Amino acid sequence: MNSRTNLLHSVLWMFGAMVSFTLMAVSGRELYSALDTFEIMFYRSLAGVIIVLSFSKYFGTLGEINLLNMRLHFVRNITHFGGQNCWFYAVALIPFSQLFAFEFSTPLFVVALAPIFLGEFLTKERILAASIGFIGIILVARPDLGALNWALLAAFFCPIFFAATAISTKLLTRKHSLTCILFWLVIMQAVFSFVCASWDFQIKIPSNEDMPFLIVVSITGLTAHLCMTQAFRLAPVTVVMPLDFARLPLISVIGYLFYDELLTWYIIVGSLLVFLGNYINIKSEERLEKNE
Repeated sequence: MNSRTNLLHSVLWMFGAMVSFTLMAVSGRELYSALDTFEIMFYRSLAGVIIVLSFSKYFGTLGEINLLNMRLHFVRNITHFGGQNCWFYAVALIPFSQLFAFEFSTPLFVVALAPIFLGEFLTKERILAASIGFIGIILVARPDLGALNWALLAAFFCPIFFAATAISTKLLTRKHSLTCILFWLVIMQAVFSFVCASWDFQIKIPSNEDMPFLIVVSITGLTAHLCMTQAFRLAPVTVVMPLDFARLPLISVIGYLFYDELLTWYIIVGSLLVFLGNYINIKSEERLEKNE
């Protein structure tokens, strides 16, 4: 394929990712009134077990599953579990645009954590990128220190958990296949969510009205990341990254039309600063790779 065809296909994959993330957010909000976040994660994880085992059987990769590095698998999956629960909690209680702006800050937290866990250098460009992004996060959150908002706190911790997950995943990919990583992801999170959901000795059974939303959450969680992976494979990060930020206006329109949410100026400015921080970091990484 030529570069123009790759770019077109990358745009189409990113459109699929945007639709997936949007459907997951709407379905997660609709489910919150019937199921708590642990129950949503439990049923989603059960569906994930079936999906991962089915695809592994079809592609003949079941033999790649092993018991090595279980401690690192645990760290990856407990942080991902924390991030996903924060995400499902926040998506029901704060504006979509605000949550998505927080989520876009995940790469900036990776920048802050990578020197500690991956031994990567903290360059001036990375410090600048993280600083600009942090200012953007403050603008998006506009924290009222006099009133503790648990939903905003969940949204803030969400990218921190996801950053830890990303670093753990990078370490795991050095020795493990995608099948092995995904298998332990869905298995461990099924256990985590079952334990948390059954603390009161009662796990709600989804109603017929809840099932469509639960199915959408289970499927889009997989398709969103599959689409993004394909998009990044076909086009440079500097091209795909701006396309990913198109999720913000899309989800903002959904929030405005169906949930009476307003897209305020400080969310727009804060989101642009988060994007700028990410973009500076990406360009810095490109320069480092060219110099190596």
